[in-house]
Amino acid sequence: MLSEVDQYYTGKLRTFGATPNGVDWRDEASQHRRFAQLLRQIDRSRPVSIAEIGCGYGALVEYLRLSGLEFSYVGCDISPEMVAAAEAAHAGDAAVSFVAGTEPPESADYVLASGIFNVRFGYDDAVWTNFVHSTLDTMAAKARRGFAFNALTGFADADRKEARLWYPDPGQLFNHCIARYGRNVVLMHDYPLYEFTISVTTARP
Repeated sequence: MLSEVDQYYTGKLRTFGATPNGVDWRDEASQHRRFAQLLRQIDRSRPVSIAEIGCGYGALVEYLRLSGLEFSYVGCDISPEMVAAAEAAHAGDAAVSFVAGTEPPESADYVLASGIFNVRFGYDDAVWTNFVHSTLDTMAAKARRGFAFNALTGFADADRKEARLWYPDPGQLFNHCIARYGRNVVLMHDYPLYEFTISVTTARP
């Protein structure tokens, strides 16, 4: 499974370069909408450490800089070529680092993931859901204060759905997070994309 993920996104990068299309997003505007949702529950009153799973070429770092948040960041990606592109884009930034792999090397205040569950590579719902749940456990284990992720919504119009993509029921994934990680869970389904974001608070400040 992981080799398929690597090959898919490395192929996108080689075709489109370090751009939203290079990580299988439509454009920068929709990419920024997703980032805004992932950051909605973050406490901005003090500096934070952020880890990102599936960091791609490091687009979130650019958005974080624009947001004015004081942060340190480590991004991980299964594609070594993505990591190399991210390092090149953010060379010299002492607050930012990138590693090749499936999880951050150490804990962070917040762990984020954008779009990593969308393409399911032909796996059936049960297998892919198990992969998602396992990844969420990793995020929870690495997050001191909380984690957030997004997914395509099962409430998308039938004519918009593609067989290669995963469209979970938002309520089921929300219930899973409450049952496994506690009641401090927020489901955001109120923004103009056919997807949703879930944010989990793992510890109170």
